[in-house]
Amino acid sequence: MQKINIYIIISLLSIAAFSIFSFSKNSNEVPGRSYQESYHTDYKIYNPPMPVKADFCNENIPLNIYYINEKLEREILVNTYWHSNTLLLFKRANRWFPIIDSILQINNIPSDFKYLSLIESGLTQAVSPSGARGFWQIMKKTAIEYNLEVNKDIDERYNVEKATQAACDYIKDSYKLYNNWTLVAASYNMGMGGINKQLNLQKVDNYYDLSLNSETSRYVYRIIALKTIFANPSKYGFQLRECDLYPVFKTKYVTIDSSFINWADFAKSNNISYGILKELNPWLKTSTLTNKYHKKYNVKLPIEDMYLYQGVKSKMSNKLGIYGEKK
Repeated sequence: MQKINIYIIISLLSIAAFSIFSFSKNSNEVPGRSYQESYHTDYKIYNPPMPVKADFCNENIPLNIYYINEKLEREILVNTYWHSNTLLLFKRANRWFPIIDSILQINNIPSDFKYLSLIESGLTQAVSPSGARGFWQIMKKTAIEYNLEVNKDIDERYNVEKATQAACDYIKDSYKLYNNWTLVAASYNMGMGGINKQLNLQKVDNYYDLSLNSETSRYVYRIIALKTIFANPSKYGFQLRECDLYPVFKTKYVTIDSSFINWADFAKSNNISYGILKELNPWLKTSTLTNKYHKKYNVKLPIEDMYLYQGVKSKMSNKLGIYGEKK
């Protein structure tokens, strides 16, 4: 008799548990529709539109070739639906593209190359497994070759302005060799030696005919995908107001040439924290600098109202900014 009661209790508990599960499962359903119908009706994922025409630095992309079309579509899909990452790219680009664009323009390099820095680092001071650093992901050997200072105290690969100039110098050298901007972009990833080897081996003369390793074969398409999305964000689902974007830093320069500098003392004497100094000057690797040859360094300092970040953002218009159609 006792055993029978135990079985009855267990059965009742099982029924109760099943009822709770069923209620929980059905609580999200719309009355009159099955769970499957509700799910498929309420959650929709669309294939993002493909451009009919596309170019890089005014060099046309042969989208009529199926595998080229599909490679570009892959990168548009990835960047359209990797929402958090692409939103951050929009935000950072608002701060850094004006600086990068101005240096590209001075060097007569097409503006499309700013998207190369975007895919290289996401406009962060990134460090790759191979040791490439900064917005432009420059290796130490290349940095020194293109006049960037890299030592125990200083790493100018983290200096956005100087690193951008070094990247421009590399791009100009590459263009002298290829006279083709698309191959220049590919060579930035694979190296001029690597691209030359494959062009000779495969007996072709352009990027789109090359069979390359996975990274380089995706490289230019990633640039073009972001250029496409940035050109018309709302078309790809991104609704960005000006107040959503990171504002440009308001800074000034102070030139120093002392033989020894303690950066914490320097920051304090300029009424800022050491942390702010490092944020604005990430190329300062250590807390001190021995400068026996009295080399001149330009150090960024904030203009006072740079601290009023929330105030600056609140004054911005709520209309869609430079990366969206204005309402």
